[in-house]
Amino acid sequence: MAHPLMNPVHKFYIPVMGTGFTIDTPLKVARYGISSVVSLVDDVLIEQMRKCLTRDNGQDYEEIRSDEEDSRAKRITSYLNMMDEMVENQIEKLRTSIFEKGSEITKYFEMLPESPLRSLYTTMQNTLDPEERARLQETLRRKISPGGIDVNIMTKLDRARLSKGQDLGPKFSDAMSALRGYASSHLRSSLVLSAGMNRKLFSYLAEFGDFFPDDVGDVRKCIVLKVSDFRSALIQGKLLAKQGLWVSEYRIESGLNCGGHAFGGKGTLLGPVLEEFRDKKEALRDQVYDTWVTGLENLGRSAPGTPLEFRVTVQGGIGTAEENELLEKTYQVDGTGWASPFLLVPEVVNIDPAHVEKIIKARENDVHLSESSPLGVPFWSLKTSASEEHRLELIHNGKPGSACPKGFLVSNTEFTKAPICAASRAYQRRKLDELDHSELSREERDEIESHVMAKACICHDLAGSATVPRGIDPDANTAVCCGPNTVYFSQVAKLREMVDHIYGRINLPLNSSRPHMFLKELSLHLDGLRAEAERRRKELGACNCSADKVRDNLLSGIRHYRDLATRLVSGQKDEFSTKLETLRGELDRIR
Repeated sequence: MAHPLMNPVHKFYIPVMGTGFTIDTPLKVARYGISSVVSLVDDVLIEQMRKCLTRDNGQDYEEIRSDEEDSRAKRITSYLNMMDEMVENQIEKLRTSIFEKGSEITKYFEMLPESPLRSLYTTMQNTLDPEERARLQETLRRKISPGGIDVNIMTKLDRARLSKGQDLGPKFSDAMSALRGYASSHLRSSLVLSAGMNRKLFSYLAEFGDFFPDDVGDVRKCIVLKVSDFRSALIQGKLLAKQGLWVSEYRIESGLNCGGHAFGGKGTLLGPVLEEFRDKKEALRDQVYDTWVTGLENLGRSAPGTPLEFRVTVQGGIGTAEENELLEKTYQVDGTGWASPFLLVPEVVNIDPAHVEKIIKARENDVHLSESSPLGVPFWSLKTSASEEHRLELIHNGKPGSACPKGFLVSNTEFTKAPICAASRAYQRRKLDELDHSELSREERDEIESHVMAKACICHDLAGSATVPRGIDPDANTAVCCGPNTVYFSQVAKLREMVDHIYGRINLPLNSSRPHMFLKELSLHLDGLRAEAERRRKELGACNCSADKVRDNLLSGIRHYRDLATRLVSGQKDEFSTKLETLRGELDRIR
Protein backbone atom coordinates (compact mmCIF):
# COMPACT_ATOMS: atom_id res chain seq x y z
CA MET A 1 0.00 0.00 0.00
CA ALA A 2 1.46 3.40 -1.00
CA HIS A 3 2.26 5.70 1.89
CA PRO A 4 -0.24 8.60 1.96
CA LEU A 5 2.54 11.14 2.49
CA MET A 6 4.92 10.13 -0.29
CA ASN A 7 2.23 9.42 -2.91
CA PRO A 8 -0.66 11.77 -2.13
CA VAL A 9 -3.57 11.98 -4.55
CA HIS A 10 -4.09 15.64 -3.61
CA LYS A 11 -1.61 18.50 -3.89
CA PHE A 12 -2.73 20.13 -0.64
CA TYR A 13 -3.24 19.11 2.98
CA ILE A 14 -5.10 20.59 5.96
CA PRO A 15 -2.63 21.55 8.72
CA VAL A 16 -3.33 21.28 12.43
CA MET A 17 -5.58 24.09 13.71
CA GLY A 18 -5.61 24.55 17.45
CA THR A 19 -6.70 21.45 19.35
CA GLY A 20 -10.42 21.23 18.67
CA PHE A 21 -10.87 22.47 15.10
CA THR A 22 -9.19 19.49 13.39
CA ILE A 23 -9.40 16.88 16.16
CA ASP A 24 -11.61 14.64 13.96
CA THR A 25 -11.07 16.19 10.51
CA PRO A 26 -9.64 12.91 9.12
CA LEU A 27 -13.08 11.36 9.56
CA LYS A 28 -14.44 14.05 7.25
CA VAL A 29 -11.79 14.21 4.51
CA ALA A 30 -9.46 11.18 4.57
CA ARG A 31 -11.87 9.05 2.53
CA TYR A 32 -11.48 11.56 -0.30
CA GLY A 33 -7.69 11.19 -0.29
CA ILE A 34 -7.11 14.45 1.63
CA SER A 35 -4.57 14.41 4.46
CA SER A 36 -5.14 16.41 7.64
CA VAL A 37 -3.36 16.86 10.95
CA VAL A 38 -4.65 16.17 14.47
CA SER A 39 -3.15 17.83 17.55
CA LEU A 40 -1.99 15.48 20.31
CA VAL A 41 -1.71 18.20 22.97
CA ASP A 42 -5.03 17.65 24.75
CA ASP A 43 -5.60 14.02 25.78
CA VAL A 44 -8.65 15.12 27.82
CA LEU A 45 -10.32 16.32 24.61
CA ILE A 46 -9.10 13.22 22.78
CA GLU A 47 -10.80 10.95 25.32
CA GLN A 48 -13.98 13.04 25.23
CA MET A 49 -14.09 12.78 21.43
CA ARG A 50 -13.46 9.03 21.53
CA LYS A 51 -16.44 8.65 23.84
CA CYS A 52 -18.70 10.70 21.53
CA LEU A 53 -17.57 9.10 18.29
CA THR A 54 -17.69 5.55 19.67
CA ARG A 55 -21.26 6.01 20.87
CA ASP A 56 -22.24 7.79 17.63
CA ASN A 57 -21.22 4.62 15.81
CA GLY A 58 -23.21 2.36 18.15
CA GLN A 59 -20.14 0.85 19.76
CA ASP A 60 -19.33 0.23 23.40
CA TYR A 61 -17.11 2.77 25.09
CA GLU A 62 -14.66 1.84 27.83
CA GLU A 63 -13.17 4.85 29.59
CA ILE A 64 -9.44 5.32 30.01
CA ARG A 65 -9.28 7.22 33.28
CA SER A 66 -6.68 9.91 33.86
CA ASP A 67 -5.40 8.13 36.96
CA GLU A 68 -4.55 4.94 35.04
CA GLU A 69 -0.91 4.17 34.40
CA ASP A 70 0.29 5.75 31.13
CA SER A 71 -3.25 7.03 30.50
CA ARG A 72 -2.17 9.83 28.14
CA ALA A 73 -0.43 7.46 25.73
CA LYS A 74 -3.25 4.91 25.97
CA ARG A 75 -5.90 7.53 25.21
CA ILE A 76 -4.01 8.71 22.14
CA THR A 77 -3.42 5.17 20.85
CA SER A 78 -7.07 4.21 21.31
CA TYR A 79 -8.35 7.36 19.62
CA LEU A 80 -6.04 7.03 16.62
CA ASN A 81 -6.83 3.34 16.20
CA MET A 82 -10.54 4.16 16.33
CA MET A 83 -10.17 6.79 13.59
CA ASP A 84 -8.05 4.44 11.50
CA GLU A 85 -10.75 1.77 11.67
CA MET A 86 -13.50 4.27 10.87
CA VAL A 87 -11.66 5.65 7.83
CA GLU A 88 -10.99 2.10 6.63
CA ASN A 89 -14.71 1.36 6.83
CA GLN A 90 -15.50 4.59 4.99
CA ILE A 91 -13.08 3.67 2.21
CA GLU A 92 -14.61 0.22 1.82
CA LYS A 93 -18.10 1.74 1.51
CA LEU A 94 -16.82 4.34 -0.93
CA ARG A 95 -15.19 1.67 -3.12
CA THR A 96 -18.46 -0.22 -3.42
CA SER A 97 -20.63 2.82 -4.13
CA ILE A 98 -22.01 3.38 -7.62
CA PHE A 99 -20.47 5.73 -10.17
CA GLU A 100 -23.36 8.13 -10.40
CA LYS A 101 -23.92 11.84 -9.82
CA GLY A 102 -23.59 12.76 -6.16
CA SER A 103 -22.22 9.40 -4.99
CA GLU A 104 -19.22 9.18 -2.68
CA ILE A 105 -17.00 7.53 -5.27
CA THR A 106 -17.87 10.16 -7.86
CA LYS A 107 -17.10 12.89 -5.33
CA TYR A 108 -13.71 11.27 -4.67
CA PHE A 109 -12.63 11.38 -8.30
CA GLU A 110 -14.20 14.71 -9.23
CA MET A 111 -12.33 16.50 -6.45
CA LEU A 112 -8.95 15.23 -7.68
CA PRO A 113 -6.49 17.67 -9.30
CA GLU A 114 -5.34 17.17 -12.86
CA SER A 115 -3.39 13.90 -12.70
CA PRO A 116 -3.14 10.48 -14.39
CA LEU A 117 -5.79 9.20 -11.99
CA ARG A 118 -8.15 12.05 -12.81
CA SER A 119 -7.52 11.44 -16.53
CA LEU A 120 -8.36 7.75 -16.11
CA TYR A 121 -11.64 8.76 -14.45
CA THR A 122 -12.41 11.10 -17.38
CA THR A 123 -11.66 8.30 -19.83
CA MET A 124 -14.11 6.04 -17.97
CA GLN A 125 -16.77 8.77 -18.08
CA ASN A 126 -16.40 9.10 -21.84
CA THR A 127 -16.35 5.36 -22.56
CA LEU A 128 -19.56 4.09 -24.15
CA ASP A 129 -18.73 0.37 -24.32
CA PRO A 130 -20.30 -1.22 -21.19
CA GLU A 131 -17.63 -3.88 -20.72
CA GLU A 132 -14.74 -1.45 -21.08
CA ARG A 133 -16.50 1.03 -18.80
CA ALA A 134 -16.94 -1.65 -16.14
CA ARG A 135 -13.28 -2.66 -16.43
CA LEU A 136 -12.13 0.93 -16.00
CA GLN A 137 -14.41 1.36 -12.99
CA GLU A 138 -12.84 -1.65 -11.27
CA THR A 139 -9.38 -0.26 -11.99
CA LEU A 140 -10.41 3.07 -10.46
CA ARG A 141 -11.80 1.33 -7.36
CA ARG A 142 -8.47 -0.41 -6.78
CA LYS A 143 -6.58 2.88 -7.03
CA ILE A 144 -8.57 4.62 -4.31
CA SER A 145 -6.39 5.47 -1.31
CA PRO A 146 -7.16 7.47 1.84
CA GLY A 147 -5.51 10.68 2.96
CA GLY A 148 -3.25 10.53 5.98
CA ILE A 149 -4.48 10.64 9.57
CA ASP A 150 -1.45 12.73 10.48
CA VAL A 151 -0.64 13.99 13.97
CA ASN A 152 1.20 16.99 15.42
CA ILE A 153 3.39 17.18 18.50
CA MET A 154 4.60 20.60 19.67
CA THR A 155 8.04 19.51 20.84
CA LYS A 156 8.43 22.23 23.49
CA LEU A 157 5.11 21.42 25.20
CA ASP A 158 6.66 18.72 27.33
CA ARG A 159 5.65 19.25 30.95
CA ALA A 160 6.60 16.61 33.50
CA ARG A 161 3.80 14.37 34.78
CA LEU A 162 3.36 13.81 38.51
CA SER A 163 1.75 11.01 40.50
CA LYS A 164 1.13 11.66 44.20
CA GLY A 165 3.63 14.51 44.00
CA GLN A 166 6.36 12.38 42.43
CA ASP A 167 7.79 13.03 38.97
CA LEU A 168 7.03 9.99 36.81
CA GLY A 169 10.19 10.51 34.77
CA PRO A 170 11.04 11.80 31.27
CA LYS A 171 9.20 9.08 29.34
CA PHE A 172 5.91 10.10 30.91
CA SER A 173 6.22 13.79 30.04
CA ASP A 174 3.58 15.21 27.71
CA ALA A 175 5.50 15.10 24.42
CA MET A 176 7.10 11.72 25.11
CA SER A 177 3.76 10.18 26.07
CA ALA A 178 2.12 11.61 22.96
CA LEU A 179 4.88 10.11 20.81
CA ARG A 180 4.48 6.73 22.49
CA GLY A 181 0.72 6.90 21.96
CA TYR A 182 1.14 7.59 18.24
CA ALA A 183 3.96 5.07 17.76
CA SER A 184 1.85 2.34 19.36
CA SER A 185 -1.10 2.98 17.03
CA HIS A 186 -1.89 1.04 13.85
CA LEU A 187 -1.66 4.19 11.74
CA ARG A 188 0.31 4.40 8.55
CA SER A 189 0.72 8.17 8.43
CA SER A 190 2.96 11.07 9.38
CA LEU A 191 4.17 12.67 12.59
CA VAL A 192 4.54 16.44 12.30
CA LEU A 193 7.09 17.84 14.77
CA SER A 194 6.76 21.59 15.34
CA ALA A 195 8.11 24.36 17.59
CA GLY A 196 11.79 23.46 17.36
CA MET A 197 14.12 20.84 18.75
CA ASN A 198 13.60 18.53 21.70
CA ARG A 199 16.65 16.27 21.86
CA LYS A 200 15.07 13.84 24.32
CA LEU A 201 12.06 13.45 22.04
CA PHE A 202 14.24 13.05 18.94
CA SER A 203 16.22 10.29 20.66
CA TYR A 204 13.04 8.58 21.85
CA LEU A 205 11.80 8.30 18.27
CA ALA A 206 14.57 5.78 17.61
CA GLU A 207 12.98 3.33 20.06
CA PHE A 208 10.06 2.66 17.71
CA GLY A 209 10.49 0.47 14.64
CA ASP A 210 7.72 2.11 12.59
CA PHE A 211 9.98 5.14 11.99
CA PHE A 212 12.66 3.06 10.26
CA PRO A 213 12.65 1.73 6.67
CA ASP A 214 11.82 -1.92 6.06
CA ASP A 215 13.68 -4.21 3.65
CA VAL A 216 12.35 -2.34 0.59
CA GLY A 217 12.95 1.12 2.06
CA ASP A 218 9.33 1.73 3.09
CA VAL A 219 8.67 3.70 6.30
CA ARG A 220 5.35 3.05 8.03
CA LYS A 221 5.34 6.26 10.08
CA CYS A 222 7.00 9.20 8.35
CA ILE A 223 8.59 12.16 10.12
CA VAL A 224 7.62 15.67 9.04
CA LEU A 225 9.57 18.67 10.35
CA LYS A 226 7.83 22.02 10.44
CA VAL A 227 10.61 24.56 9.85
CA SER A 228 11.04 28.27 9.17
CA ASP A 229 14.27 28.24 7.16
CA PHE A 230 16.84 26.03 5.45
CA ARG A 231 19.40 26.18 8.27
CA SER A 232 16.86 24.87 10.77
CA ALA A 233 15.89 22.07 8.38
CA LEU A 234 19.51 21.00 7.91
CA ILE A 235 20.34 21.06 11.63
CA GLN A 236 17.23 19.15 12.69
CA GLY A 237 17.38 16.78 9.73
CA LYS A 238 20.97 15.81 10.57
CA LEU A 239 20.19 15.52 14.27
CA LEU A 240 17.44 13.01 13.50
CA ALA A 241 19.64 11.27 10.92
CA LYS A 242 22.21 10.60 13.66
CA GLN A 243 19.48 8.52 15.32
CA GLY A 244 18.97 6.64 12.03
CA LEU A 245 15.76 8.57 11.34
CA TRP A 246 14.88 9.98 7.92
CA VAL A 247 12.82 13.17 7.53
CA SER A 248 10.26 12.51 4.82
CA GLU A 249 8.99 16.07 4.58
CA TYR A 250 10.24 19.54 5.41
CA ARG A 251 7.10 21.62 5.97
CA ILE A 252 7.98 25.31 5.65
CA GLU A 253 5.66 27.72 7.43
CA SER A 254 5.53 31.49 7.18
CA GLY A 255 6.69 32.85 10.51
CA LEU A 256 3.94 35.48 10.77
CA ASN A 257 1.33 34.89 8.05
CA CYS A 258 -0.16 31.82 9.73
CA GLY A 259 -2.62 30.88 12.46
CA GLY A 260 -1.84 30.10 16.09
CA HIS A 261 1.61 30.92 17.45
CA ALA A 262 3.71 33.24 15.28
CA PHE A 263 7.49 33.34 15.03
CA GLY A 264 9.05 36.38 13.33
CA GLY A 265 12.23 34.76 12.08
CA LYS A 266 14.23 38.02 12.15
CA GLY A 267 12.58 39.38 9.01
CA THR A 268 13.27 36.33 6.86
CA LEU A 269 10.59 36.25 4.15
CA LEU A 270 8.96 33.17 2.70
CA GLY A 271 10.00 33.69 -0.93
CA PRO A 272 13.78 33.70 -0.29
CA VAL A 273 13.40 30.74 2.08
CA LEU A 274 11.61 28.74 -0.60
CA GLU A 275 14.23 29.69 -3.18
CA GLU A 276 16.99 28.38 -0.91
CA PHE A 277 15.18 25.07 -0.43
CA ARG A 278 14.67 24.76 -4.18
CA ASP A 279 18.29 25.48 -4.99
CA LYS A 280 19.80 23.39 -2.19
CA LYS A 281 17.41 20.43 -2.10
CA GLU A 282 20.00 18.02 -3.48
CA ALA A 283 22.66 19.29 -1.07
CA LEU A 284 20.22 18.80 1.83
CA ARG A 285 19.51 15.26 0.69
CA ASP A 286 23.20 14.36 0.29
CA GLN A 287 24.32 15.80 3.63
CA VAL A 288 21.49 14.20 5.58
CA TYR A 289 21.90 10.87 3.76
CA ASP A 290 25.55 10.46 4.77
CA THR A 291 24.68 11.13 8.41
CA TRP A 292 21.65 8.82 8.18
CA VAL A 293 23.67 5.88 6.86
CA THR A 294 26.11 6.22 9.76
CA GLY A 295 23.23 6.50 12.21
CA LEU A 296 21.63 3.31 10.90
CA GLU A 297 24.93 1.45 11.00
CA ASN A 298 25.45 2.49 14.63
CA LEU A 299 22.09 0.89 15.40
CA GLY A 300 23.00 -2.30 13.55
CA ARG A 301 20.54 -1.50 10.75
CA SER A 302 21.35 -1.55 7.06
CA ALA A 303 20.64 1.49 4.92
CA PRO A 304 19.13 1.47 1.43
CA GLY A 305 21.70 2.10 -1.28
CA THR A 306 20.16 5.44 -2.19
CA PRO A 307 18.49 8.19 -0.14
CA LEU A 308 14.79 7.88 0.53
CA GLU A 309 12.53 10.45 -1.06
CA PHE A 310 11.56 13.59 0.81
CA ARG A 311 9.10 16.34 0.07
CA VAL A 312 9.25 20.10 0.57
CA THR A 313 5.90 21.73 1.26
CA VAL A 314 4.75 25.16 2.38
CA GLN A 315 1.90 26.70 4.37
CA GLY A 316 0.91 30.10 5.69
CA GLY A 317 -1.43 32.65 4.12
CA ILE A 318 -2.16 30.92 0.79
CA GLY A 319 -5.54 32.04 -0.53
CA THR A 320 -5.81 31.72 -4.31
CA ALA A 321 -5.13 29.15 -6.99
CA GLU A 322 -2.68 31.60 -8.59
CA GLU A 323 -0.61 31.74 -5.40
CA ASN A 324 -0.80 27.97 -5.13
CA GLU A 325 0.44 27.59 -8.72
CA LEU A 326 3.25 30.11 -8.15
CA LEU A 327 4.52 28.08 -5.20
CA GLU A 328 4.39 24.85 -7.20
CA LYS A 329 5.96 26.13 -10.40
CA THR A 330 8.41 28.82 -9.30
CA TYR A 331 9.61 27.24 -6.07
CA GLN A 332 8.88 23.61 -7.02
CA VAL A 333 7.20 22.74 -3.74
CA ASP A 334 5.58 19.31 -3.54
CA GLY A 335 2.44 20.41 -1.75
CA THR A 336 0.71 23.27 0.05
CA GLY A 337 -1.11 23.60 3.34
CA TRP A 338 -4.46 25.39 3.58
CA ALA A 339 -5.65 26.06 7.12
CA SER A 340 -7.60 29.21 8.05
CA PRO A 341 -9.84 29.22 4.93
CA PHE A 342 -11.25 25.88 6.12
CA LEU A 343 -12.69 27.60 9.20
CA LEU A 344 -15.47 28.59 6.80
CA VAL A 345 -16.01 24.96 5.78
CA PRO A 346 -17.98 23.59 8.76
CA GLU A 347 -18.28 20.11 7.24
CA VAL A 348 -14.47 19.81 7.58
CA VAL A 349 -13.66 21.43 10.95
CA ASN A 350 -15.39 21.79 14.31
CA ILE A 351 -16.84 25.26 14.70
CA ASP A 352 -20.21 26.48 15.97
CA PRO A 353 -22.51 28.71 13.85
CA ALA A 354 -21.98 31.72 16.13
CA HIS A 355 -18.22 31.72 15.52
CA VAL A 356 -18.66 31.07 11.80
CA GLU A 357 -20.73 34.26 11.71
CA LYS A 358 -18.08 36.13 13.70
CA ILE A 359 -15.39 35.08 11.23
CA ILE A 360 -17.52 36.14 8.27
CA LYS A 361 -18.03 39.58 9.85
CA ALA A 362 -14.40 39.96 10.94
CA ARG A 363 -12.26 42.67 9.39
CA GLU A 364 -8.50 43.05 9.49
CA ASN A 365 -8.48 44.73 12.91
CA ASP A 366 -10.58 41.91 14.39
CA VAL A 367 -7.81 39.33 13.93
CA HIS A 368 -4.71 40.43 15.79
CA LEU A 369 -1.35 39.19 16.96
CA SER A 370 -2.11 38.99 20.65
CA GLU A 371 -0.36 38.20 23.91
CA SER A 372 -2.97 35.50 24.67
CA SER A 373 -0.54 32.59 24.80
CA PRO A 374 0.88 31.74 28.24
CA LEU A 375 4.01 30.59 26.43
CA GLY A 376 4.97 34.22 25.83
CA VAL A 377 4.92 33.77 22.05
CA PRO A 378 2.72 36.08 19.89
CA PHE A 379 -0.57 34.34 19.13
CA TRP A 380 -3.11 35.09 16.42
CA SER A 381 -6.54 35.59 17.94
CA LEU A 382 -10.06 36.58 16.88
CA LYS A 383 -10.96 39.53 19.12
CA THR A 384 -14.67 38.70 19.06
CA SER A 385 -14.26 35.06 20.14
CA ALA A 386 -15.99 33.85 23.30
CA SER A 387 -12.58 33.30 24.89
CA GLU A 388 -11.55 36.93 24.45
CA GLU A 389 -14.94 38.20 25.59
CA HIS A 390 -14.74 36.02 28.73
CA ARG A 391 -11.18 37.16 29.50
CA LEU A 392 -12.27 40.81 29.37
CA GLU A 393 -15.35 40.06 31.48
CA LEU A 394 -13.19 38.50 34.21
CA ILE A 395 -10.95 41.58 34.24
CA HIS A 396 -14.00 43.87 34.42
CA ASN A 397 -15.31 41.88 37.41
CA GLY A 398 -11.98 42.14 39.20
CA LYS A 399 -11.23 38.42 38.87
CA PRO A 400 -8.65 38.11 36.07
CA GLY A 401 -7.15 34.77 35.15
CA SER A 402 -8.38 31.25 34.53
CA ALA A 403 -9.02 28.36 36.90
CA CYS A 404 -6.56 26.42 34.69
CA PRO A 405 -8.65 23.24 34.30
CA LYS A 406 -6.17 21.38 32.07
CA GLY A 407 -2.70 22.75 32.73
CA PHE A 408 -1.01 21.76 29.47
CA LEU A 409 0.85 25.11 29.31
CA VAL A 410 2.15 25.30 32.88
CA SER A 411 5.71 26.64 32.83
CA ASN A 412 6.01 29.58 35.23
CA THR A 413 7.88 29.18 38.55
CA GLU A 414 8.14 32.86 39.50
CA PHE A 415 6.03 32.40 42.65
CA THR A 416 5.73 28.64 43.06
CA LYS A 417 8.01 25.64 43.18
CA ALA A 418 5.73 23.60 40.92
CA PRO A 419 5.12 25.30 37.54
CA ILE A 420 1.82 27.10 37.04
CA CYS A 421 0.28 28.74 33.98
CA ALA A 422 0.76 32.45 33.30
CA ALA A 423 -2.93 32.60 32.30
CA SER A 424 -4.07 31.13 35.62
CA ARG A 425 -5.81 33.06 38.37
CA ALA A 426 -3.17 31.72 40.76
CA TYR A 427 -0.36 33.40 38.83
CA GLN A 428 -2.10 36.62 37.84
CA ARG A 429 -3.32 37.30 41.40
CA ARG A 430 0.23 36.98 42.74
CA LYS A 431 1.75 39.04 39.95
CA LEU A 432 -0.77 41.87 40.25
CA ASP A 433 -0.33 41.94 44.02
CA GLU A 434 3.44 42.22 43.54
CA LEU A 435 2.94 45.15 41.18
CA ASP A 436 0.67 46.91 43.70
CA HIS A 437 3.53 46.85 46.21
CA SER A 438 6.22 47.86 43.73
CA GLU A 439 7.82 51.28 43.34
CA LEU A 440 7.02 51.46 39.64
CA SER A 441 5.23 54.49 38.25
CA ARG A 442 1.50 54.19 37.55
CA GLU A 443 2.22 54.20 33.81
CA GLU A 444 4.76 51.38 34.16
CA ARG A 445 2.41 49.33 36.35
CA ASP A 446 -0.47 49.78 33.91
CA GLU A 447 1.64 48.53 31.02
CA ILE A 448 2.86 45.45 32.90
CA GLU A 449 -0.65 44.72 34.21
CA SER A 450 -1.95 44.78 30.65
CA HIS A 451 0.67 42.22 29.60
CA VAL A 452 -0.14 39.98 32.58
CA MET A 453 -3.92 39.99 32.05
CA ALA A 454 -3.62 39.53 28.27
CA LYS A 455 -2.94 35.81 28.80
CA ALA A 456 -5.92 33.51 28.09
CA CYS A 457 -6.68 29.88 28.91
CA ILE A 458 -6.01 28.73 25.35
CA CYS A 459 -5.34 25.04 26.07
CA HIS A 460 -8.91 24.77 27.41
CA ASP A 461 -10.56 27.34 25.14
CA LEU A 462 -9.13 25.98 21.88
CA ALA A 463 -10.99 22.73 22.58
CA GLY A 464 -14.24 24.67 22.76
CA SER A 465 -14.74 24.54 19.00
CA ALA A 466 -15.32 20.78 19.43
CA THR A 467 -16.68 20.52 22.98
CA VAL A 468 -19.32 23.28 22.81
CA PRO A 469 -21.23 22.11 19.70
CA ARG A 470 -21.23 18.50 20.96
CA GLY A 471 -22.43 19.46 24.42
CA ILE A 472 -19.31 17.98 26.04
CA ASP A 473 -18.41 21.25 27.73
CA PRO A 474 -21.21 23.68 26.84
CA ASP A 475 -19.89 26.37 29.19
CA ALA A 476 -16.46 26.48 27.53
CA ASN A 477 -15.37 29.75 25.96
CA THR A 478 -14.22 29.00 22.44
CA ALA A 479 -10.95 30.54 21.27
CA VAL A 480 -10.33 31.05 17.54
CA CYS A 481 -6.67 31.15 16.52
CA CYS A 482 -7.22 32.02 12.87
CA GLY A 483 -4.49 33.65 10.83
CA PRO A 484 -4.82 37.04 9.11
CA ASN A 485 -5.75 35.38 5.81
CA THR A 486 -9.13 34.34 7.26
CA VAL A 487 -10.74 37.76 7.08
CA TYR A 488 -10.49 37.90 3.29
CA PHE A 489 -12.84 34.91 2.90
CA SER A 490 -16.43 36.06 3.20
CA GLN A 491 -18.79 33.10 2.92
CA VAL A 492 -19.37 29.57 4.14
CA ALA A 493 -18.23 26.97 1.61
CA LYS A 494 -18.61 23.25 1.11
CA LEU A 495 -15.61 20.94 0.94
CA ARG A 496 -16.06 20.43 -2.80
CA GLU A 497 -16.15 24.22 -3.35
CA MET A 498 -12.99 24.87 -1.33
CA VAL A 499 -11.13 22.09 -3.16
CA ASP A 500 -12.24 23.50 -6.51
CA HIS A 501 -11.10 26.96 -5.35
CA ILE A 502 -7.65 25.59 -4.44
CA TYR A 503 -7.28 24.00 -7.88
CA GLY A 504 -8.62 27.03 -9.75
CA ARG A 505 -11.78 25.37 -11.05
CA ILE A 506 -13.89 28.03 -9.31
CA ASN A 507 -13.11 31.26 -7.47
CA LEU A 508 -14.66 31.72 -4.05
CA PRO A 509 -15.39 35.39 -3.31
CA LEU A 510 -12.47 37.14 -1.61
CA ASN A 511 -12.28 40.64 -0.20
CA SER A 512 -10.98 42.92 -2.97
CA SER A 513 -8.46 44.44 -0.54
CA ARG A 514 -6.69 41.11 -0.01
CA PRO A 515 -2.96 41.52 -0.75
CA HIS A 516 -0.76 38.85 -2.29
CA MET A 517 0.38 36.36 0.38
CA PHE A 518 4.01 37.46 0.03
CA LEU A 519 3.11 41.14 0.42
CA LYS A 520 0.89 40.42 3.42
CA GLU A 521 3.76 38.66 5.16
CA LEU A 522 6.06 41.59 4.38
CA SER A 523 3.53 44.07 5.81
CA LEU A 524 3.26 41.99 9.01
CA HIS A 525 7.03 42.21 9.43
CA LEU A 526 6.83 45.98 8.98
CA ASP A 527 4.19 46.11 11.73
CA GLY A 528 6.58 44.24 14.00
CA LEU A 529 9.45 46.55 13.12
CA ARG A 530 7.31 49.60 13.94
CA ALA A 531 6.40 48.12 17.31
CA GLU A 532 10.08 47.43 18.00
CA ALA A 533 10.97 51.02 17.08
CA GLU A 534 8.32 52.28 19.51
CA ARG A 535 9.70 50.11 22.31
CA ARG A 536 13.18 51.38 21.55
CA ARG A 537 12.03 54.99 21.82
CA LYS A 538 10.54 54.26 25.26
CA GLU A 539 13.84 52.73 26.36
CA LEU A 540 15.69 55.88 25.25
CA GLY A 541 17.98 54.56 22.58
CA ALA A 542 18.48 50.92 23.53
CA CYS A 543 20.64 48.83 21.16
CA ASN A 544 18.89 48.20 17.86
CA CYS A 545 21.06 45.29 16.67
CA SER A 546 18.12 42.91 16.16
CA ALA A 547 16.11 45.56 14.29
CA ASP A 548 19.07 46.18 11.96
CA LYS A 549 19.20 42.45 11.16
CA VAL A 550 15.45 42.39 10.48
CA ARG A 551 15.78 45.41 8.20
CA ASP A 552 18.61 43.80 6.22
CA ASN A 553 16.61 40.61 5.76
CA LEU A 554 13.55 42.54 4.63
CA LEU A 555 15.57 44.50 2.09
CA SER A 556 16.99 41.24 0.76
CA GLY A 557 13.48 39.83 0.51
CA ILE A 558 12.22 42.90 -1.32
CA ARG A 559 14.99 42.50 -3.90
CA HIS A 560 13.94 38.88 -4.34
CA TYR A 561 10.31 39.91 -4.89
CA ARG A 562 11.32 42.57 -7.42
CA ASP A 563 12.93 39.83 -9.48
CA LEU A 564 9.90 37.58 -8.96
CA ALA A 565 7.59 40.33 -10.23
CA THR A 566 9.30 40.33 -13.63
CA ARG A 567 8.12 36.74 -14.11
CA LEU A 568 4.48 37.33 -13.21
CA VAL A 569 1.81 37.81 -15.88
CA SER A 570 1.24 41.40 -16.93
CA GLY A 571 -1.78 42.25 -14.72
CA GLN A 572 -0.34 40.61 -11.64
CA LYS A 573 3.10 42.08 -12.25
CA ASP A 574 1.97 45.72 -12.25
CA GLU A 575 -0.15 45.47 -9.13
CA PHE A 576 2.42 43.38 -7.24
CA SER A 577 5.26 45.76 -8.15
CA THR A 578 3.31 48.87 -7.18
CA LYS A 579 2.34 47.51 -3.77
CA LEU A 580 5.84 46.14 -3.18
CA GLU A 581 7.39 49.58 -3.73
CA THR A 582 4.81 51.13 -1.39
CA LEU A 583 5.91 48.72 1.34
CA ARG A 584 9.56 49.46 0.52
CA GLY A 585 8.80 53.14 1.17
CA GLU A 586 7.18 52.27 4.49
CA LEU A 587 10.32 50.38 5.52
CA ASP A 588 12.43 53.48 4.83
CA ARG A 589 10.21 55.55 7.15
CA ILE A 590 10.54 53.19 10.13
CA ARG A 591 13.34 54.48 12.37
